Amino acid sequence: MSNYLIRNATVIAVDATHGTEPFSTSIRITDGLISEMAVGLEARPGEQIINGADSLIIPGMVNAHAHNWENLWRGTQDNMPLEVWMLMCYPVVGSDPLSPELVRLRTLLMAAESLKSGVTTVVDDAYEIPFQKMEHLAAEFAAYEQAGIRANLSGQIADKPFLDTMPFAREFLSSEAQKIAGELEVTSAADYLAFAREAISKFDRTAEHGRLRFMVGPSAPQRCTPELLTGCSALAKEFDLELHTHVLETRTQRVTSDEFYNGSFVEWFDELGVLSPHVTLAHGVWLNEKELGLLAENGCSISHNPLSNMKLASGLMPWSEVRRAGVNVAIGTDGVCSSDTQRVSEVMKATALVHKLTSDNPEDWPTAGQVLEAATINGARSAQLGSTVGSLEVGKEADLVIYDLNTLAFSPRQQVDLQLVYSENGSSIRTVMVAGRIIVDEGELVTIDESQLLQDVREITPWLHEWQSKAMAENEIFVEGFWKQYRKSMKMFSGQERYRTRDWSRRATS
Repeated sequence: MSNYLIRNATVIAVDATHGTEPFSTSIRITDGLISEMAVGLEARPGEQIINGADSLIIPGMVNAHAHNWENLWRGTQDNMPLEVWMLMCYPVVGSDPLSPELVRLRTLLMAAESLKSGVTTVVDDAYEIPFQKMEHLAAEFAAYEQAGIRANLSGQIADKPFLDTMPFAREFLSSEAQKIAGELEVTSAADYLAFAREAISKFDRTAEHGRLRFMVGPSAPQRCTPELLTGCSALAKEFDLELHTHVLETRTQRVTSDEFYNGSFVEWFDELGVLSPHVTLAHGVWLNEKELGLLAENGCSISHNPLSNMKLASGLMPWSEVRRAGVNVAIGTDGVCSSDTQRVSEVMKATALVHKLTSDNPEDWPTAGQVLEAATINGARSAQLGSTVGSLEVGKEADLVIYDLNTLAFSPRQQVDLQLVYSENGSSIRTVMVAGRIIVDEGELVTIDESQLLQDVREITPWLHEWQSKAMAENEIFVEGFWKQYRKSMKMFSGQERYRTRDWSRRATS
């Protein structure tokens, strides 16, 4: 492994000393770790020197919520709420299992886009239909090992019958649709927990510096039994894993929580003993104040995914309320069928902008620094990696991004932290390092043959279209019923004044 000295760069360290304020320094990288940060460092024998003049260095970004499954479904759907959209992008019938080679290709697509846009860690809540097998997981880990990215990778799982995971499904689905749904195979909690233990033994803390981790992925409270949830929680605590789940993404899920779970998924989690610092809740759009308090008390994190939430019209996580409650907020892209990007930089800009519409009090608006924290150190904490990456500090792994400041996004050069969040779109990225290894050099991938990858994807595209068309056609039998249950849920939700108005924020006074 090469050692480096990056001389005289502008740095945003996102550490306890400097926060997100830019400052000038040099960085020494030894055996993949940041070994020194100071002005005027001199090169040592064998070190490669990187000229940091006219450069900005930040910690590598962390994508706190993504799904590599969707990389084959990009650009296929629009103008659907989540509950209907899932039938098309995660078809419950007619979707034949993918080969390990296709799983590898779609995972490399995710890694390539992530790395080229400055994302050095992905939290990949992987999913297979009907369920994940060890050969699929092996293909994903192999792709990430080749790419050189850092990753938390799950086998997402639901162990409840399909009809029991959606409110009013039996009320609105035809008898034929219910018969088809009732015949779907369901994995048991015991089988998944055994699968997870085997996956941990094979894949957790693999690749150099142990950069690849397994995580447990109980899909969502309405889709999982208490046995699965408590079993996943026990594994997370035993092996220091992230437990990644979806909670209160949509209004329909809020209605489900209120009508069928004694009013609160989060309180149910608390009663089961599931809440802990290992837990990341994706979305958290429709949390109430009591639930936020429970999450804060238990040290949980939320992955905020505004692009996906906007595209699926799910709502918007209450940014200022979540932060005031003391919950760790990370940000994620979600899958590219619901957000159309793996670029965390796009999510940063969206986060910084959209919440300015939710309050007339500027104190509630996200700052560029807060958003950058969410994209780096908060994401690392969410992924159980806060002591390893997420900030530029001596002793941490050298996951970092070097931007060229002589580019349009930074011209004229002014407050580079603001320009990073609001102007930079990835085009200024010169170098990306993971664990001290250069993965992107002069904007080009070193570990992945991008041209060959795109050629491989083009070659399977005719088959892909046929596979998707077949799956979507077979799922049409569910669509009308799902629209009906969605509309009923919206009608029920509209009476919940505290969510409809969402007037929790402090108001500006004259």
